[in-house]
Amino acid sequence: MKSFRTYQLAKELCQSCQGLKVGIVVRDQLERAALSIVLNLAEGSAKPTERDRKKFYFTALGSLREVQAILEIYGHEAQSATADQLGAHLYRLCHSNGR
Repeated sequence: MKSFRTYQLAKELCQSCQGLKVGIVVRDQLERAALSIVLNLAEGSAKPTERDRKKFYFTALGSLREVQAILEIYGHEAQSATADQLGAHLYRLCHSNGR
């Protein structure tokens, strides 16, 4: 997984979301969504077909959008930049032609 740049970005975002100042109810949701991105990328990368991989990549993208919404609401711009970069990577994975 060390050479999978998207996974590394997801891991970086997940770690940077831990301990952020957000509402108490939102903290658990933020951390679960950030972890979901990492885990779906890991699981998807092990799938044998492009169709199977994309299913997990789209799930990771959905979790990323959830994280981005929380970061925007609570004004965490530093993490938002990493999330935006990760979003570009995920978008490419989801919409690639398998090449």
